[in-house]
Amino acid sequence: MKLGFEKDLLHTLPKTIRNLNERMNAKTPKIVAVSRNFDYDYFDGDRKFGYGGYVYDGRWLTIAKKLIQEYSLSSGMKVLDIGCAKGFLVKDLMITCPELEVYGLDISEYALLNAEPEVIGRLHLGSAVSLPFPDNSFDLVISINTLHNLERGQILTAISEIERVKKNNSYVVVDSYRNSLEKEIFQQWVLTAKFHDYPQGWIELFKEAGYTGDYHWTIIEQTGENE
Repeated sequence: MKLGFEKDLLHTLPKTIRNLNERMNAKTPKIVAVSRNFDYDYFDGDRKFGYGGYVYDGRWLTIAKKLIQEYSLSSGMKVLDIGCAKGFLVKDLMITCPELEVYGLDISEYALLNAEPEVIGRLHLGSAVSLPFPDNSFDLVISINTLHNLERGQILTAISEIERVKKNNSYVVVDSYRNSLEKEIFQQWVLTAKFHDYPQGWIELFKEAGYTGDYHWTIIEQTGENE
C-alpha cells in the first residue's frame, strides 16, 4: 500500500495573529511543561500557555464541508477525530451532515469536560497510541495538529493505530516548516510539539509507519497561520 496525497483542506481557516517576540521571551521549560498538561492553562488560561481562550466560533464548518466532499461522506458513515479537544470539528461535521456518526478522542480531561453540549457522549478520553476502537471501525480518521505532540516512536505507533481502525480514508495534519526561517519561527512559538521535521522528513516517517492516508502541514509564517 502506498502513501496517499498531500491535500490542503484547511486553507480557509482564519489567520491567527501571533506575537512571536512576546512568546519567545516568555517561553521557558516551566511554561512548556504546563502547556503539555493540556488542561485549563493550555486551553483557556493566559496566552503564554497556549490558546488564551479556546472557544467555538464556527470556523471549522468550512473544513467539515471540505472533508465530507473530499471523502464522499454520507449518512450512517463513521468518522473519528483524534485530538478533538472540545469537539469543535466533531460538532461542525454533525451540523453539516446530521446523520453522520462522528466521534472524537483526546487526552485532555479538561477539554472533554468543557466540550460543546452537542457532542457530549461522542468524545472519548484516550491516547492516539492506543485507540479504544475495533479494527476497521471508521470510514474516515482525522488527526489535525496532534501527532507532533508525541515522541517519534509514539507517532509510528499512533499511525499504525490509525491504519488499524480505519476502513479506507484518513487525513493527518502536522507541524512543519519549509526553510530555516520558518523553523526558527516554529521553535519560537510552538509549545507542545515533541517531534517536528521538514515535510520530506514527515513523508519518510509516514512511509516507515506504513501510512496510506492523506496529509498536510501547518506552517507558521511571519504573518501568522492557522492553529
